[in-house]
Amino acid sequence: MAHSTDKLQTVPGIRDMLTRLISLPSISSASPDWDHSNEAVVRTLAEWLGPMGFAVEILEVPGMPGKYNLIATLGSGPGGLVLSGHTDTVPFDDKRWQSDPFTLTEKDNRWYGLGTCDMKGFFPLAIEAAKAFVDQPLQQPLIILATADEESSMNGARALAEAGKPKARYAVIGEPTNLKPVRMHKGIMMERLRFDGQSGHSSNPDLGRNALEGMHEALGELLNLRTEWQEKYRNPNFKVQVPTLNLGCIHGGDNPNRICAQCELHFDLRPLPGMNMETLRQAILNRMQPLAERRQLNLTFEPLFDGVPPFETPADAALVKACETLTGHTAHAVAFATEAPWLQKLGLETLVMGPGSIDQAHQPDEFLEMSQLQPTVDILRGLIKQFCL
Repeated sequence: MAHSTDKLQTVPGIRDMLTRLISLPSISSASPDWDHSNEAVVRTLAEWLGPMGFAVEILEVPGMPGKYNLIATLGSGPGGLVLSGHTDTVPFDDKRWQSDPFTLTEKDNRWYGLGTCDMKGFFPLAIEAAKAFVDQPLQQPLIILATADEESSMNGARALAEAGKPKARYAVIGEPTNLKPVRMHKGIMMERLRFDGQSGHSSNPDLGRNALEGMHEALGELLNLRTEWQEKYRNPNFKVQVPTLNLGCIHGGDNPNRICAQCELHFDLRPLPGMNMETLRQAILNRMQPLAERRQLNLTFEPLFDGVPPFETPADAALVKACETLTGHTAHAVAFATEAPWLQKLGLETLVMGPGSIDQAHQPDEFLEMSQLQPTVDILRGLIKQFCL
């Protein structure tokens, strides 16, 4: 693929924008000790987009004080293109960073800082791409979308899906994919299974109901289910072609000479596109309920979090074809999850593609290769031309 050989004339502008965004902590975490508001990041984006002519809407995420989504719209019409990113970052280990995570540091043609590739770096490049169109009459709107809490709950994207916003036809999520289009990923389910029985002296099993023995049988049922699903479902686009189920951690009992009264298992399930999360949960429940009743155990089965559905956009979709043409890469599948399922729920033809590598995400000394700046702007401008002009 050929890109403009001209140096990006506005690199200082892009750098200044990213420097500001990186300096604003916006960590999202299930731990209150780490969790930050993302309001400063959202209001900074609004401060830049408003004067460019974008109509800016800032929406608080219901039930999450201090967490905001931003929808910035240039032009109007029934279709249009969304350039989407999340404003939050993961926590960091200060002792393992060689530079300040909140200071943009340039070294060896890389920009280092927390969120440079995952994924604050996408916003200045999307804004730079949009600058070329602010004085042109768009036939369809260009929307820049910034979400909250992708790294923890994904509640920002969920809230948008529930609110039915934004309205458009196409969406590109700028997660780090080395500018290679991604049209599918697996889902994520993390589940909690618990049995409550009755303790008693281990010398007489009839004195209690052993939750640990019930869990032993349940583990066998889960592994049988895994085998059945892996025999039924396969997708050659993925490196691991089958759905996976990982038995993650188990806790139960308190002493060798007491009948175990309580046992709890946490496990992880990664469904392929085409597998429904509620159907999978019901299949598990159908195996566990008879077991619990037979052993007279109280059963608790619930998600540890709401989960991320699997995602797939057809290979022949217009957006997939456009991104393949602009990048020179065939759209592929990845193992990590994104906000794509919720944008799909809004009726958007969705694809994941952005600068940087997922290998650098969530790592000390996270960086963005400067060589990807101009290609990103070129690709985004090509998409805007195709879907907005």
